[in-house]
Amino acid sequence: MNRAEHGGAALARGPMAEPMNDGATKVKTIGYWVATGLLVFCMTGGIFELLGLKTTIDGIMRLGYPSYIIPALGLGKVLAILAILWPGLPRLKEWAYAGIFFNMMGALVSHVARSDGAWIIVVNVTIAAITLASWALRPQSCRLGDLRKRAGAPLT
Repeated sequence: MNRAEHGGAALARGPMAEPMNDGATKVKTIGYWVATGLLVFCMTGGIFELLGLKTTIDGIMRLGYPSYIIPALGLGKVLAILAILWPGLPRLKEWAYAGIFFNMMGALVSHVARSDGAWIIVVNVTIAAITLASWALRPQSCRLGDLRKRAGAPLT
């Protein structure tokens, strides 16, 4: 299908973009917002960490972490979600996704080391997978890419 038959959608994405079926684009967009919405919901625990909720503090300290790390974890989660939801800032989004993923992997290792139940392992792996899904489905405007290529500079 050439660009004229595609209703100009390929032109709107730029001359270097590959044409994409509008139905596939909608599915990808819906998938991105579902995954991102779930990720935001999962990371609201950062607010509880910032507020110092006893249950949250007890749970993290049971894993062997000192209490002074809890507000930093909470702040990191809240800032990560703001970075992901804020328009633009693709490099900051990359760091935010990485931070959430590493946080979930650290939680996973901590729970395995404590021989916690399988359900918490499944929860941690699921949140890590949701993080990766949101990252993989993010729109082109939220991706890093080659800045020289975007600016039209020669790729020497």
